[in-house]
Amino acid sequence: MGELSQLPMTLHNINTWEITVSLTVLGACGGAACWLIFRKRPSAEELERARRVFLVQSGRIVDGMLLDVCEVEARDGRTLTMLLFNYRIGGVDYECSQDVTEMGELVDPAQVRLGFPCSVRYQPGNPQNSIVVAEKWTGLRIGLPLQHVYEDPDPIDLSHLRPGRG
Repeated sequence: MGELSQLPMTLHNINTWEITVSLTVLGACGGAACWLIFRKRPSAEELERARRVFLVQSGRIVDGMLLDVCEVEARDGRTLTMLLFNYRIGGVDYECSQDVTEMGELVDPAQVRLGFPCSVRYQPGNPQNSIVVAEKWTGLRIGLPLQHVYEDPDPIDLSHLRPGRG
């Protein structure tokens, strides 16, 4: 019995504040873990909508060309309507597509004119992140721009070139 009483004590006395801090840290870590596990993650549609809003608010605009409108079958069996377009930034050509399936009220695939120019919004630091259509913006054009036609004077009559000579 005498030998046990002579062992040096290696455990520290635990104070009340050390227990409180330990329980607080454990509770905070547990709460953060629960939040990460059970939080509502945004759907793919919500992420795409947020991307379009971001590009409308902060994207730069460049001229592009509509290449095609096609329907592609998704992995889940849905049919997606894709708008294919290209554009050039800093000598680099980009060819991208945008899913316009959910924007049926904004984009009628039958009205999209292939080979026509369009405006493309892109992210400056990430140019392949681009769109042609969003909820509050569209880069689609109804037709080609009209050029003003000036009346050409009669080429035989050169009197307008020689004032004072009739």
